[in-house]
Amino acid sequence: MDNVQLTSKQKKFLDYIIEYKQDNEIWPTYREIADKFGFRSPNSVTQNLQSLLKKGYLIKTDENEYDLEPAFARKRGFSKKHRINEDEPTYGGIPIRGIISAGYLQEAVESNLGNITLQHLFPNLNKLFALRVAGQSMRDANINDGDFVLLVDEDIKDGDIGAVMYDGQTSLKRIYYGPEGLRLEPANEEYSDIHIEPDIFEEVRIIGKYVGHVNRNGIYKNAHQKAS
Repeated sequence: MDNVQLTSKQKKFLDYIIEYKQDNEIWPTYREIADKFGFRSPNSVTQNLQSLLKKGYLIKTDENEYDLEPAFARKRGFSKKHRINEDEPTYGGIPIRGIISAGYLQEAVESNLGNITLQHLFPNLNKLFALRVAGQSMRDANINDGDFVLLVDEDIKDGDIGAVMYDGQTSLKRIYYGPEGLRLEPANEEYSDIHIEPDIFEEVRIIGKYVGHVNRNGIYKNAHQKAS
């Protein structure tokens, strides 16, 4: 495929998201892109992505997300570098290699006791899904921009953290119910509460209840989450 010539700014924009994806195997968030190029609004990110789309460097997937155009991706080595290699080992979990005493010294016991899987960490795994966080409103709950929050499709109790959609917009907040409506509380004093009045309360859709999150440092499970 012959791609249309890019401007110098568009080339820097494209090079950044490609290098980020090569290093992290995921796309940068809108916030990361905006911070990189000093954009004041996410709209500037969208405009650049749409320009790359029109010039044939990006495509829209079935999930309505941006991705590299396949022929262009092959030229940049993505198909070889990021495809699943049949020779690479697959993992069914974290191996349990024995027993360790947490009391008095005891003889070491080594044994193959199976694996710790996501099913052990999250008993409701069949209802689990993830969303990527954009923004820092939940920073003091240790949920940061770029993290992947783990959500389950179930009811949210008063005071739980959850993802909601209202008026076509989504937000991850601590949710409180009251006679005056719904209150979405951030975990960052730089952000204000969001109040949803009773007359539009029925338009709110609960996307999922927060049960943990994942980032480069590991998996963090919500300490208040009960097994179900």
